[in-house]
Amino acid sequence: MATATLPIGDLLGRLWELLVRRVDPPLFAITLALVGAGFVTLFSAADQSVARLTNQAVSLGVALTAMWVIANLPPQMLSRAALPLYATATLLLVAVALFGIVVNGSRRWLDLGVIRFQPSELMKIALPLMLAWYFQWREGRIGWQDFVLAAVLIAVPAWLVKRQPDLGTALLLSASGFYVLFLAGLSWRVIVGLVASGAAAGPFLWSHLHDYQRQRILTFIDPSTDPLGAGYHTTQASIAIGSGGVVGKGWLNGTQTHLDFLPDKHTDFIFAVFGEEFGLIGNVLLVAVYLALIGRAMIITSNASTLFARLAAGAVTLMLFTYAFVNMGMVSGILPVVGVPLPFVSYGGTALVSLFIGIGILMNVQANRKLVAS
Repeated sequence: MATATLPIGDLLGRLWELLVRRVDPPLFAITLALVGAGFVTLFSAADQSVARLTNQAVSLGVALTAMWVIANLPPQMLSRAALPLYATATLLLVAVALFGIVVNGSRRWLDLGVIRFQPSELMKIALPLMLAWYFQWREGRIGWQDFVLAAVLIAVPAWLVKRQPDLGTALLLSASGFYVLFLAGLSWRVIVGLVASGAAAGPFLWSHLHDYQRQRILTFIDPSTDPLGAGYHTTQASIAIGSGGVVGKGWLNGTQTHLDFLPDKHTDFIFAVFGEEFGLIGNVLLVAVYLALIGRAMIITSNASTLFARLAAGAVTLMLFTYAFVNMGMVSGILPVVGVPLPFVSYGGTALVSLFIGIGILMNVQANRKLVAS
């Protein structure tokens, strides 16, 4: 008995429908624009290294796959995965403290043989999901004790990451957790009280910083105090951005970049490379794309159908804004250097995967926006 076969055109059509299912076109297009800018800049920043570009392309393939999987998960499954994901990420952070490899004086990675994995990147996704799940579980009966417990859930991974030491990521983790607390209804009086308490605890916190972290803060206040030491990164980044002028020096023509004056040029300071080669006009366009990304994510957040979806999408949105703002701020000299990559542009496989998982969460929320909360 003969079996019917579909024409090649129909098979390709069904495959395409499967690939684009639950993929939000505006969000995806904006994100790909940032990734494209990242690849163009990375090729220059990495001194035209095809190997480094290939590694980033492989990471992009994994990231896109992870995004598609997350976008197509049932929303209930995404919610149920929050607690085990948080527990796994916490255990991996403990494993880093015990067995992690040391690179440039920091113990932040686990060596899995084939790749190096940075568990703090997984925690960037796990923490907001965990808090969103908890507050949905407590919906309708949220009290002050819930915010206290949530603060503990934030403090544990933040402390583990700070010990690596990675103060920048620890602060950003704390910020992403705080965003969930704010969206869940944390009182403004409490927020003001926390800010005042943090300011009062400044001397105590200062004594617990590493020497290089203190030096970064002092250098931020006055980079000229140590222009060849702690102030070198900020000084060279400012020179690179300023030398780009209005239209830039042109792709592959950045002198600060290719004469190796600019440190960490393919990771934390890739924005300086972009600014030197594409100038003020390029910077304005890049910022505009980031604003478009945040705007689309805010629209998705406002259309969320459940408390969990609203909190998770809101935290991802504000996290993307914070990472971009902090990176551009530290490269431009208006914030201290904290070692934060530029989202979707900087080199780094684990970071790229975690960012696209965040995009997948936003797409999942958008795809289920018309569902009625049960």
